[in-house]
Amino acid sequence: MTEQPHLTEQPRPSLEDVTRERGILFGGDYNPDQWPREVWLEDVELMVRAGVNLVTVGVFSWATIEPREDHFELDWLADVLDLLHSRGIAVDLATPVASPPPWLGQRHPETLPVTPEGVPLTYGSRNQYTASSAKYRERALAVTRAVVERFAAHPAVVMWHVSNELGPVDFGPQAEAAFRRWLTEKYGTVEALNTAWATSVWSQRYDSFSEVIPPRAAPYHRNPHQDLDFRRFTSDELLSFYREQVAEIRRHDPARPITTNFMGFFHGVDYFSFASDVDFVADDAYPDPSPGASRALAHAALTQDLMRSIRGGAPWLLMESATSAVSWRAHNLTKSPARSRLESLQAVAHGADGVCFFQWRAARSGPERFHSGMVPVQGPDTAVHDGVRRLGADLKRLAPVAGERSRARVALLWDWGSWWAATAQAMPTDRLDPLATLREWHGVLWDARVAVDVVPFPAAAAELDGYDVVLAPSLYALSAEVAEALRAWVVEGGSLAVGPFSSVADDGGHLHTGPLPALLRDVLGVAGEEWVPLPDGGVPGTWAGDADPSMTVETFAEHTRTEGAEVLLSLSA
Repeated sequence: MTEQPHLTEQPRPSLEDVTRERGILFGGDYNPDQWPREVWLEDVELMVRAGVNLVTVGVFSWATIEPREDHFELDWLADVLDLLHSRGIAVDLATPVASPPPWLGQRHPETLPVTPEGVPLTYGSRNQYTASSAKYRERALAVTRAVVERFAAHPAVVMWHVSNELGPVDFGPQAEAAFRRWLTEKYGTVEALNTAWATSVWSQRYDSFSEVIPPRAAPYHRNPHQDLDFRRFTSDELLSFYREQVAEIRRHDPARPITTNFMGFFHGVDYFSFASDVDFVADDAYPDPSPGASRALAHAALTQDLMRSIRGGAPWLLMESATSAVSWRAHNLTKSPARSRLESLQAVAHGADGVCFFQWRAARSGPERFHSGMVPVQGPDTAVHDGVRRLGADLKRLAPVAGERSRARVALLWDWGSWWAATAQAMPTDRLDPLATLREWHGVLWDARVAVDVVPFPAAAAELDGYDVVLAPSLYALSAEVAEALRAWVVEGGSLAVGPFSSVADDGGHLHTGPLPALLRDVLGVAGEEWVPLPDGGVPGTWAGDADPSMTVETFAEHTRTEGAEVLLSLSA
């Protein structure tokens, strides 16, 4: 956790700076370097007719921009930006660092990630980098500097887009060295590390930080505390890389907003930790349109509520979505234009000030050649493109809502660290997934048309001011600080509901001692003795005052006695 550059203290650029002039943003990823120049003119004319006012350019263009190390070719990109600007189309200009060119991996193999099994991944795809590699960061800064120096003043550019879907995990020697530095900064001494990781268990004691490695493949269960710290380290490493890129952009452009695209409830990165570093939140969302995904719209709404909540209700941008089928599921169902419109307008209703797709023109080559686009390979005279034009008209009419903020009166608590800790190896059950539980609770509110915010665990009761109800579907890893904040909020009159398997461990993954839930026993009025995974088929339960025991409880229960709580449902012995 070395000191990283932070954003300027000047007034922050925002998404509203862009939408104030342009209204609701509409467009998608544009990859003109994958097409001959004669297609570009047709593209911009079709964009104008469809109402497109923003395209993302350059996400996967590193090899075109820098075909050889330190040899930059940017005239083609200047031509693209000039052409787009001439037709009134704004640009979200990306730093093209998510997909390094082959020469980087061939010349500098230390930039490539390594799997937990020790297998180096090779180039020839995308995301073939480790954020812990000094050489990768050096070359990523170089290409970013070349792009920003050339185009920081270009009138087409209205925002900057760092990398793409930050998320690669590395277990190789570069990550090993960075992990040791992170641990040294966090713990100070190896004795403190041994205590935090409980290394007396299974004879895992370390004599120095030089002995510590990432949690690679092992004969049996790994140390859960080591796993948890490595997840935090990986998230911090990607945030550090993002900050480094932002600092380079800011040196040349202090005025335009900067972001990166999130991936919903992505397990690998704590998006709350990015909240103060992104000028606005952007997200990539691909709800499953198949009939088996009957709750897809509810799940999408939950993700949208998270994105709106990360920066306190500020407008966000749907950076990527699909007009029809994707190409990465085992069986890729198409999506009707009506369904695409519904998903897009739902995002706007949940705070999005823009709807963009991957990508403008569907690819005819490469791994994503069967991924839908705003212009299909079959051309613009198609139902898909007609739906795109209709959606563009819809969003143009919604321009007055751009910049509006909203806050719900019900809060759903969520924490990446608790999620990581609750999904470690050797748990009482692998059927109690925190995200699935969150979705179930949110689904009830969705069906009842109750608006919710998705907020991080509070450090103080004041952080929950303005909410009437706080729902905590999964509080597995709960610190004394957060428990006290919840207690104080309840004392002040708040209504709190807590889900199963909560207040089990501290934020380092060590189990709390004493009757469960240890830190919330007085708040909830119960004292528990045992966590009880339930047998297949469930267990009959009886509602208080109801002679009909037809209720069946499945998956998980807790053996508790009351200490002031009113019992509404009890299970048969």
